[in-house]
Amino acid sequence: MPEEPIEPCHPPADPAWSTPRLATLSTADRHLFRLFGQGQRVPVPHVGIHHAIEARAAADPDAVAAEHLGTSITYGELDRQANRLATRLGECGVRPGDNVALFVQRSIPLLVGILATLKAGAAYVPQDVVVAPEAQLRHIMDVAATKVVLTLSHLSHLVPARTGHLRVEIDTVMAEPRRDLPTYQPIRPVRRDDGCYVLFTSGTTGRPNGVTVTHGNVGNILLTEPGDLGMRPGLRVGQILNISFDMAAWEILGCLAHGATLVIRGKDITETAADVDVLIATPTILSTIDPGRCGRVRVVAVAGEPCPRQLADRWARFCTFYNSCGPTETTIVNTMRRHDPAAALLTIGRPTPNNTVYVLDERGLPCALGETGEMWAGGDCVSAGYLGNPDLTAQRYQPDPFLGGGRLMFRTRDLGRWTPDGELEHLGRTDDQVKIRGFRVELDSVSAVLEATHGCARAVTLKVDDRTLVSFMAPAQVDPDAARDAVAAALPYYCVPSAVYSLAALPLTRNGKVDKAALLRLAAAGRVEVAA
Repeated sequence: MPEEPIEPCHPPADPAWSTPRLATLSTADRHLFRLFGQGQRVPVPHVGIHHAIEARAAADPDAVAAEHLGTSITYGELDRQANRLATRLGECGVRPGDNVALFVQRSIPLLVGILATLKAGAAYVPQDVVVAPEAQLRHIMDVAATKVVLTLSHLSHLVPARTGHLRVEIDTVMAEPRRDLPTYQPIRPVRRDDGCYVLFTSGTTGRPNGVTVTHGNVGNILLTEPGDLGMRPGLRVGQILNISFDMAAWEILGCLAHGATLVIRGKDITETAADVDVLIATPTILSTIDPGRCGRVRVVAVAGEPCPRQLADRWARFCTFYNSCGPTETTIVNTMRRHDPAAALLTIGRPTPNNTVYVLDERGLPCALGETGEMWAGGDCVSAGYLGNPDLTAQRYQPDPFLGGGRLMFRTRDLGRWTPDGELEHLGRTDDQVKIRGFRVELDSVSAVLEATHGCARAVTLKVDDRTLVSFMAPAQVDPDAARDAVAAALPYYCVPSAVYSLAALPLTRNGKVDKAALLRLAAAGRVEVAA
């Protein structure tokens, strides 16, 4: 029996938008604050994201769900294997509300593990077990209070031994004699506020923080436009990102929920990108892909870090290109904009459906149109908080005075301002505003000038000390002296980096973002020339 569409959580009327906080704005700006800050209200068709995948399996069981290194699996077989593994998880004591560790690598069994965990009513906790340090895996198991670890037989030895933990090898279960089991039913139905996945983000203490993202959060972005990216049966979607990165959920769950075929990459990212219709990436990863080889690509979405204008223009000239923004805590992305190369600005657009964005000053009061402030996110994107860290949750998740009704808003630490036509211009991070020689400098502004110089694909600027900036550019052929002169011509003297280095490629974190710590180590060690 089909599910009834789920209505968005925030109330249909807007009495809370008359909060006294709006009294600081003019009548015109008060109207625009409401108009620009609210995404469209639309229903979401499923309670659980896995219900959408099950519906695809029932509708076309022979359609190919995924391909990886010459192997493939149909939607029918994916669903059958997931029911078998979900049954095993239930036998291991997994119940709705639990967390299940998924310590694997990119593979078809990864998909079986994800779907099985969701069918069991639990949230999956993904980590690439080959690259994640053992201490980090132990920390994640402790914080997420996992009882069961799903892994692969050839990787099982990498899973830390923990008392009371059960280890289940997905590929071993898949190879057992065929049993056609009914769709697994947990002891209670999955709810919107149940966890879908738990991702661990970098923390200020050096230990990652676990963020619980719910089914309501995930369905709201993946089952509505434009977050669905037009994915549908017959299209091919790339899976190129680290499985512990929230944008990998966009690739995997978004694809499977819409009946498309997931193309899981091997070592060559460009080879995969050239063979898909939909590509999701960080700007840094996208900058390494030759668009000339990607004539099949119809849709590209980037997020995770600021996108250089030249990169956006290059891809938007031949495909639909979405520039997006949003931290893990606001469920993949909470603003999107289809970019037009002829546009005056590259923006991050407007709030996605059933979400809100507020540009607030340091007192938490709304900024007037065109004023720069910090972006706070509200609505159905706001995740459930940090596992086992109520103090940090209270700092970053605060009562939403605009939606009211007990809703929370999240402090993104992204800076932005509204353009006159109601789009958000991203202006860097609050932690990217540094003091150099007593002057405030926005690091992204320096990098933007560098990226506008001839031949530059990517640039990043970092603070070394209170008097020194250093910049890095890629590729190695970029003239660093000319780039430094460009900054000197465009910005005040205190914004000019003391040194600009051209590298063959900027180092990346596991999530495909620029590894700023590695660049600072290179500069400190005086070994930048080796990297070039």
